[in-house]
Amino acid sequence: MTSLVLTPPRSRALSPVLPVVAVVALLALPVGPGGEGGAGPADALSALAVLYCAIRLLRDRRRPLSRTAAVVLGLPVVGLAVAAVGAASPGEGLTGLGRYLQVFVLVPAAVLLLVRDRGDLRLLAWSLVALAGWQGAVGVHQYMTGTGASYQGEPVRAVGTFGAQDVMGMATVVSFGLVCAVGLALGRTPVRQRVAAALCALALLLPLALSFSRGAWIATAVTCTVQLLLAGLRRALAVGATVTAAAVILVGGFGVGSAMLQERISSITQVTDAPDQSVTDRYTMWAAAAGMWREQPLTGVGLKGFPEYRDAHASLALSAGSDTEGAGAAFRKQPLLSPHNMYLLVLAEQGLIGLLALAGGWLALLVCAVRRVVRVRAHGPGLDCGLVACGLLVWQLTDFAYADIGGPSTVLMAVCLGMTAWWALAPRTGEVEAR
Repeated sequence: MTSLVLTPPRSRALSPVLPVVAVVALLALPVGPGGEGGAGPADALSALAVLYCAIRLLRDRRRPLSRTAAVVLGLPVVGLAVAAVGAASPGEGLTGLGRYLQVFVLVPAAVLLLVRDRGDLRLLAWSLVALAGWQGAVGVHQYMTGTGASYQGEPVRAVGTFGAQDVMGMATVVSFGLVCAVGLALGRTPVRQRVAAALCALALLLPLALSFSRGAWIATAVTCTVQLLLAGLRRALAVGATVTAAAVILVGGFGVGSAMLQERISSITQVTDAPDQSVTDRYTMWAAAAGMWREQPLTGVGLKGFPEYRDAHASLALSAGSDTEGAGAAFRKQPLLSPHNMYLLVLAEQGLIGLLALAGGWLALLVCAVRRVVRVRAHGPGLDCGLVACGLLVWQLTDFAYADIGGPSTVLMAVCLGMTAWWALAPRTGEVEAR
């Protein structure tokens, strides 16, 4: 008589992308008042995620990256190595090299290798939406209770848990979440998921508006327009009308906040006629970065070199720093240590070699990602993943015209680059065909 052996059903293994989800989750933790915006818990965990990825590759004896992915992701190393050698001190060169490698090479490559399929990419996208929802809720509470960062003398600026020292942190997180929500809403997943994503996108408009970040507004508007056009013209018109109506309702119902928002929006068109001091400072630092590049056009002044060479190239119009206060921090004059333009920062510190290497890799990613979206838009699965991946990169490339790396949210840029890299560069052989 044969015995009957019962075997439990085989369950789907835990996703290897969970360490990356944990990196995203750690950005929900508050930043200590007066923090300098250096490496934090999320940065430390991102290093562990890279190590975990390396161990998996050694254990499975897998080929790390395809030839195309290795070239695209490894291209920035050329300019970084040259700029690190030309840094003012070996310590500064190594610090800058480590930061750039983390953000633009190592973490994106780890995310690319840890994501198995579209289900994993959607998990990351929803984790970004959840983080944006949490930070946005904190930011709206700060505005409503007058406990935010100082803006025009009032503690109403929504900054989430990032504090007054990193006023762009919450705006960046909320923008990424909104872009992910729009991409998920425009896909072909079940209606319930698309409706939930659309509601999340509409809800995130409010904290984005209360961040008073002109750069984030512009980048988000550009990105959502691109996503809608990639999804189809008819859908673009319908969704665009809905979002416009929702934005009008939100802005129109906030009293003094409405006046502040209208003034902030109108200031976007006054950057040449009557710029405020923050715009003047930005123009001055842009000119200083261009001056550094003219002195060293090929290799730049070296990594971390902008603060040292700034005063020699900046005009007297540059102020001593920006005033920060509120959200649990005392008044402080924050020094201006970067040009707030990623392209000019790279041009000044890494020269043409560094800019062509970095921007060339980003452009290659964008072209590959858009081509794949066009291929799957008609019949293929995963349109929502493609719209998320393209949107995240378009947002970052647009925002880099007004901002650069720095602060706790920088590691999130690396995660988003990795998500785009998976969609654009990962081989599709053996991929789980989910809708």
